[in-house]
Amino acid sequence: KLEYCVQLWCPTARYGNWATILELEGVQRRFTRLINGIGTLPYSERLGKLNLTTLAERRIRGDLIETFKIVNNHVEYGQQLFKLGRSRRNLLSYRKSSISLSRDISKFSENFISERVRPYWNDLPKSVRDAATVDSFKDSLECYKN
Repeated sequence: KLEYCVQLWCPTARYGNWATILELEGVQRRFTRLINGIGTLPYSERLGKLNLTTLAERRIRGDLIETFKIVNNHVEYGQQLFKLGRSRRNLLSYRKSSISLSRDISKFSENFISERVRPYWNDLPKSVRDAATVDSFKDSLECYKN
């Protein structure tokens, strides 16, 4: 699967990874061209007909789902990855905290799930973040996206 373990390894547009990102997306792009009846449509329309999203969108969705599980203690790992605000709902950045990180570590930490997901998580409505279960979070996230 192209999205296997994306929360651990997620290519970002920085640091010369565009070739990797485009190569991974190209696999899905080429595969969707092989499907009879839609192969000649533009890529975005093929994705719509197949009810798929781009790999980048799936990585963001996966990050949000994993964050929900960790923040709401649905899993027994990762609680130390996220720094929560006083409301216990918004994610805060470790990079802007009082912890002094070396320049190299600070640059590297930009790709951690805790930093990648923060702007997307904080933009979610409270009703989505306050879902009771993982499945209800996924459903709420899908409704919010549409």
